Amino acid sequence: VVARARKIERFLSQPFFVAEVFNGTPGKYVSLKETIRGFKGILNGEYDHIPEQAFYMVGTIDEALEKAKNM
Repeated sequence: VVARARKIERFLSQPFFVAEVFNGTPGKYVSLKETIRGFKGILNGEYDHIPEQAFYMVGTIDEALEKAKNM
């Protein structure tokens, strides 16, 4: 449960447009539908095999999966 909560916390740290100036990471628009899809997948344990670092500062769950492949 704690591992999934930590992944959700990182997943919700999506790169926001207003933060571009501060962190140098371009902002991304993620639709509500895509955010809910990723959130549900994390809650249901579909991504338990993915390291939590892969969820940090990504837009969609697909980006997190791609990031995990390169880790």
